[in-house]
Amino acid sequence: MTNSTKRKLRLLYPTLLAVALVVGLWAGNYLGRHNSAAQLRGVLQQMAVPENKLTQTLSLIEREYVDPLSMDTLSEHLIPIVLKELDPHSVYIPKEEMAAMNDPLEGEFDGIGVVFNMATDTVIVLSVIPHGPSDKAGVKAGDRIIEINDSLVAGKKIPQDEIVRTLRGPRGTEVKLGLERQQIDELVEVQVIRDKIPIKSIESSFEIVPGIGYIKLGQFARTSHRELQMALLEMRSKGIERLIFDLRGNSGGFLDQAILIANEFLHKGQLIVYTEDRQKKQLREYADGVGIAQDMEVAVLIDEYSASSSEILAGALQDNDRGTIIGRRSFGKGLVQRQIPYADGSALRLTIARYYTPTGRSIQKPYTIGQEEDYAAELWNRYQNNELFSADSIHFADSLKRVTPGGKVVYGGGGIMPDLFIPADTTDMTPYFMEVSGRNILYRYTIEYADRHREELNKVTTIEELRQLLNRDRSLFNDFVQYAARQGVAPNWADIRRSRKLMEAQLKAYIGRNTALEDNGFYAHIYPIDNVILRAIEELNQ
Repeated sequence: MTNSTKRKLRLLYPTLLAVALVVGLWAGNYLGRHNSAAQLRGVLQQMAVPENKLTQTLSLIEREYVDPLSMDTLSEHLIPIVLKELDPHSVYIPKEEMAAMNDPLEGEFDGIGVVFNMATDTVIVLSVIPHGPSDKAGVKAGDRIIEINDSLVAGKKIPQDEIVRTLRGPRGTEVKLGLERQQIDELVEVQVIRDKIPIKSIESSFEIVPGIGYIKLGQFARTSHRELQMALLEMRSKGIERLIFDLRGNSGGFLDQAILIANEFLHKGQLIVYTEDRQKKQLREYADGVGIAQDMEVAVLIDEYSASSSEILAGALQDNDRGTIIGRRSFGKGLVQRQIPYADGSALRLTIARYYTPTGRSIQKPYTIGQEEDYAAELWNRYQNNELFSADSIHFADSLKRVTPGGKVVYGGGGIMPDLFIPADTTDMTPYFMEVSGRNILYRYTIEYADRHREELNKVTTIEELRQLLNRDRSLFNDFVQYAARQGVAPNWADIRRSRKLMEAQLKAYIGRNTALEDNGFYAHIYPIDNVILRAIEELNQ
């Protein structure tokens, strides 16, 4: 954007801020009728604005400005600038970004139904969704996609998101794949008919140790509550009465899903959350007493990337003395957004309320209007202030203190503070480990290992079978060290001895993810080096 354009935008700023507020209140009445610029003019013409000042401003720019100017293009530049004068979570979503933003939360998309990786600049099929389009067409785990619709994609350094866009498409349409398959000299050609592909928000669900279940929820999508119910019912059928519920890295999603999931654990009449809008009107949500996990012992895992709906759920359980929160202080997002669509396919996510935990805590961390960079840097500041490693580095004002019905002291004002703080663990991260990990050598080795043992791995159906298979391979770790040496990382035996447990766990975990077990195969092997999960197991076993 030129300096001249920036000066023009600054001159228009007060007017545009008012326009943004008008749109937020009135756009719903005009959706579907016009494009965004015409929509704006239509709204303004219906309002009793003195001298029609706003209408005149927009009309004058469109009619009299010295150069031809697209009002739609102008609005694409201006709306994000206006929103910077609001909170950090009110955002404009352009049309071309809507699918990427919404698909993961909607619980499905149209595609071919494979999980793939491009670690070696080739599309390697890691797993095929059972009964999905690719499964029906004969695509197999371990296949390499060399051509898509007769166009070469292998070795072209095509970005992964571009490959995703090529493979996705409207259900019922066809995509032609040229596959390289082990022990087959020629490309195997298949025609895959795209169809609806479910997106799982529960990444992993299994019995982690005898009597304790583990559930990893990646996001709060449309299907999250239903997925959780199914996972809980399966665990209850196996006699599992204790649960580790992992919300680390979960940045949130739909508020109603957090409420429904909290309802599974809370007793009738317990407050889950309440929201408060600009008129101080409150909406309170209570448990209805029909949850299927009301009597389960539960440990909830959170970290600095657990945000929004994750914090609603963790806060609801903590404030009702229901379970133990373990990990590190959560992100601190206590603002509720509503997505308002525009006719052109774009949308506005506008903050419409604040939410509060049952004890009345607002867990939104402080922010200053217009200081978006400072807000984004807050997690880095936690690291610099040693907060990720020491609970003593975290300070809360007494005015933010609340007390739960059971007498537990909790604080608002910036995320959920866990009941049990577990520092970030960097003990075994030696320079050797950082190099083989940072250069992706460790991960690439697991891809190639899975290729070499594809027939055996494809037969694995349970975690125990996978453990037995990997434990039988006594040469796995030494073979990896030799592989890393061939990739230019010479062995440092002092570092290797110190990091061996960490690297062995990661090798087995990534190989496990290359089987039909997917993330269950990963977490079943990674948890022995995860201090947060180990502490949760210890807590539930007491």
